[in-house]
Amino acid sequence: MSQLKVNSIVPVGGLPAGASGGIIQVVQDTKTDTQSITGQTFVDVAGLSVSITPSSNSNKILIYYSISFGTSDYAVFDLLRGSTSIFQGGSDGSRVPCTFGGAQINQYATITMAGCFLDSPSTTSATTYKFQAKTPHQNSHNVYINRVKTDNDANYVIRPVSSITAMEVTV
Repeated sequence: MSQLKVNSIVPVGGLPAGASGGIIQVVQDTKTDTQSITGQTFVDVAGLSVSITPSSNSNKILIYYSISFGTSDYAVFDLLRGSTSIFQGGSDGSRVPCTFGGAQINQYATITMAGCFLDSPSTTSATTYKFQAKTPHQNSHNVYINRVKTDNDANYVIRPVSSITAMEVTV
């Protein structure tokens, strides 16, 4: 059996002016179960994280995410590399810096937020990307991952899915 292993493939004529490499590895995690997060302190979204080891400290990591959630009030989410927030809005007064957030629309509805972020971790060590969530308004409120607020067993109650994907991009 033969194997061909390469770090990159470049066309015979070379790359176009200004172009650089491409995607050299992809890792993904998908969360199909549910989770309830209570309170005003960020908590890990369990089972929704990826670890990737860049092959060069100059390469970048492209993160794609899609998270479905319900809430009893307001919900905010934060993207982290390890324990460091890496994709947040700015601080201004009492406003909550975060990657994204949402408010309850309907007790039987979820919100799905999807997006991407290009990170420069500057390392060749294993790097973990994950999300955390909280309810900023009151400690008694909840964020419901992959489920609606009123999660009774009925054929009109949905169970969505969430995922996070990390891709190493050569530069």
